[in-house]
Amino acid sequence: MVLNNLFPVFALLLFGHLLKRVGLTHDAFLKTADKLIYYIFFPALLFWKIGAAASDQVGDPGLYKAAICAVISVYIFSSLYIKVFSVPAYQAGSFSQSCYRFNTYIGMAVSLNALGEDGARQFSILIGLIIPIINILAVTTLSLHSGDKVSLLQRVSLTDKALISNPLIIACLTGIAYWTLIGGFPVFIDNTFRLAAFVTLPLALFSIGGTLTLGGMKNHLKLSLVASVFKLILLPIIGYLFLIFFDASGISFKVGMIYFALPTSTALYILSSQLSSDTQLASAAIALSTILSFISLSVALLI
Repeated sequence: MVLNNLFPVFALLLFGHLLKRVGLTHDAFLKTADKLIYYIFFPALLFWKIGAAASDQVGDPGLYKAAICAVISVYIFSSLYIKVFSVPAYQAGSFSQSCYRFNTYIGMAVSLNALGEDGARQFSILIGLIIPIINILAVTTLSLHSGDKVSLLQRVSLTDKALISNPLIIACLTGIAYWTLIGGFPVFIDNTFRLAAFVTLPLALFSIGGTLTLGGMKNHLKLSLVASVFKLILLPIIGYLFLIFFDASGISFKVGMIYFALPTSTALYILSSQLSSDTQLASAAIALSTILSFISLSVALLI
């Protein structure tokens, strides 16, 4: 079961990496693909999954409570690590993000493969709830440790921009509103979204694979490995305990474990760049956690 659900996802990641290595894809193509996925295809997928939900398919509230509590807990632990082990200010923001941000595309692909439509739908709702919190935590840490002094007003402005302009949050909120007010789609609309979904995840996985680089790993191995321990070991353990505490069960429990075991998000590179944090560390953490996540996701699917 684990191999059946994970192999297709990581095979497409590897294929995307190989396409870039042999020159069949290039940076311009990958940047365009990223924009199409981020602004059009993935938001459409989220809106469709949530908007088509039946009244009994919104998931267990325990899942959402556990995810929020686990992310905040790991954020606190990563902040303590920065303080105790004197992580340089230039690297602190990138390190902190890589401990709790998650790759939405891999998460959706694994949830859909392993748990079907219901799992993908609950993962979609989870994204809408957790991304705003993650953006607030990320901007706070990056601005506090930024080499340039960032005022409270600038910090609030950056956070607002990250939330208001985020197409994934907009898609989730509009999907929830549509589900609440109308629910379900006519067959021709449903089929259109379904066709778009066939494009979304393979293209996203190709893009992730094409942008993965191990170039900065050598100089940032220690800190990227510590970040991977936070993301792929500590977060799943804490998340598991919170899922038990909040009595999450069934598919909701499985969605939670998949979420906690995901590699860190490629978005941390962009935010690190915007606020003058270490982008090479960000790249190393993304690559290492993506490689190691095959193990963490395998364990999560077995639990």
